[in-house]
Formats: sequence, structure tokens, C-alpha cells
Amino acid sequence: MSAIIHTQTGTQSGTQSDTQTYSKSGDRAGAPPDEAYLRLLSRHYPTIRDASGEIVQLSATLELPKGTEHFITDLHGEYEPFEHVLRSGSGSIKRRIDETFRDELSEQEKQNLATLIYYPEKKIRLRLQNTTDRAAWIRKTLDHLIRICRETTSKYQRDRVRNAFPAGEAAILEELLIVQEHLPNRKHLYRRLVDSIIEIHHEEPVITALCRLIQRFSIARLHVVGDVYDRGPGPHIIMDKLIDHHSVDFQWGNHDIVWMGAAAGSDACICNAVRVSLRYAHMEILENGYGIPMLPLASLAMELYGDDPCERFYPKLSGSERPESERLLMARMHKAITIMQMKLEGQLILRRPEFRME
Repeated sequence: MSAIIHTQTGTQSGTQSDTQTYSKSGDRAGAPPDEAYLRLLSRHYPTIRDASGEIVQLSATLELPKGTEHFITDLHGEYEPFEHVLRSGSGSIKRRIDETFRDELSEQEKQNLATLIYYPEKKIRLRLQNTTDRAAWIRKTLDHLIRICRETTSKYQRDRVRNAFPAGEAAILEELLIVQEHLPNRKHLYRRLVDSIIEIHHEEPVITALCRLIQRFSIARLHVVGDVYDRGPGPHIIMDKLIDHHSVDFQWGNHDIVWMGAAAGSDACICNAVRVSLRYAHMEILENGYGIPMLPLASLAMELYGDDPCERFYPKLSGSERPESERLLMARMHKAITIMQMKLEGQLILRRPEFRME
């Protein structure tokens, strides 16, 4: 898997093109718009005050810095590295920590803070168990996370940030992130919020929510350039992550097209997808990820190739080893599905000479 992090500089208004715009009727900008178009706009902005307010808000938004866009390609089913890239912002979170706490924290403290932001579910309880002063750790951690979160969300309008708050923590996060605790009349409120979090042992959900906000707003938009599927063990997990992602666009790769063809009912594509899964010993994708039973294929393979060692069809294992009996069964299943794929592709080539696949 390869990844590229790309930050566009300048304001949003400064990156717009100077191309001419046209009204719905095809006239150049400046000509009277269609009445139908104005009627549609009036549903959202029924009064001059509503329209004026939206113009002011959009004009201000265009002056904000353009958010970071992340390009990632060739995932090939490797969901663990993919998830780490999302959690870490491909290094952008660590860079922001370095910039914010340049001389304030040691390198080890910066790394510990970064790891906490990446994996709050695993690290919070571990850190609390290993500290001798729980209240001091929580205060320091909240202070660091709030500073990083404010920096990270500064590129976005407050409404957009508020909409990302988890429902149970929205009121707390609103105060922690927006309250100006350095002002005398607000300093007491900020301290009281933190004290209450500590007193009622509510630190874990608040810290987790701050970490997830930092993760979310570290990347304004995710661009996936092909090949979620192939030899890795978790393409279905990656697809679930992408479905839930707040801002993503997608370009299908050749390996993805095979699975799309299989989902559409192409026999040759179905065999190809099953064959690749067996080649890399990932039957779990088919059985657990998509609920496709492999027993019929295993029965057929044992019937046809029960005495065949199938040495050329042994699965390519990476990491965990498997018992010899399981590897041999996969090899026989691999051979059976490969022969089926070749026959189906041959029939397809003869049936569709216009495809020129010969």
C-alpha cells in the first residue's frame, strides 16, 4: 500500500478557477437567471435576510484555509495499515503535535500523545493504570488534546465541527473547545468542567471523543485511487470503513472490477474472486465477510483431486502458519476453482469474439 499526503495552501477563494460561469438557461453570468431557478432558491432562502446571511457565511468560508486532502492507492485488502493511515492522518497529526509542543514536550511525550490520539480505546486505560496521579494525568492530557483539537479544527466552520460531536459528549466538547479559558470570566468555567470530568470518572468518553475529532478533521477529504481488493485479508473491512467515512471519493481498480463483476453475477468473475482468496489462504473473506459457504467447493475438490498433491496450488501464506491438512485442502480447492475459471473464460472468449480477448 502506498500513500501520499497533500496539503493545498492558500484560501478556498484563492484556489478557485477564473472560468466563466453560466446560468441554468445557458446565458453567461450576469444575465437574469431563470425564474424556476429563483423559485428553487427561495425554498431555502425565503427572505432577503436569509439570503444575505448565507452569502455572508459562504464568503467567510471561502477565506478559510483549504483542508488537507489525502490520496491513497493500492490497498489490496490490507486493512490494518489502511486503518492506521486514517487514524494517524498519514503523519499529519504527529507533525501538528511537533509544531504545537515544539519545546514544551520531550520526543517521548510527543510520541505518547500521538499514540493516544491514534488508539484511544487501547491506550487510555493502560495509561491510567500506569500513572500514580490520575487527576494530574487527566488534566494534562485534556489540555494537550484540546490544544491539538483546536488547531486541527481551525480550518473549519464551527457548525461543521459541532455536527461531528458525538451526541453524548456534545455539550462538554462545545464548552471545552470554544470556551476561552484564558479570559478571567471564563477561566473558572473551564476548570470546573475539567474537575467535574475527573470527579465523576467521565474522562474516557471525553478523551476518546477528542481523539476521534482530531482524527476526523486531520483529513478534509480522502481520495482512494483503486484496488481495495486483491491479496489482503480484509477488503470487506476497508469497504465498511469507507462507507462510514465522512468525505471520500473512489476510483475503481482492476481488482475491484473483478469483485464488482462477481457481485453482478458473472460466473468467470466469481471464480476469479474465489481463486484469489484461496491463493492467499483468505477463505475468511468469503465465509465470514460475505457469508459464502465453501463446503460445496471443498467437497468437489476432494472428489476430483483427493489423490492429487496439487503442489503448484499451495496457498501463499503470510504471517500465521496453517496445518498441513488445511493447506492441502486449500490447494485442492484452489486447483478446482482455477480449472473452472479457465473453462468459463474460454467459453466467454468464444461467445464474445468482439471483445478480442483471444
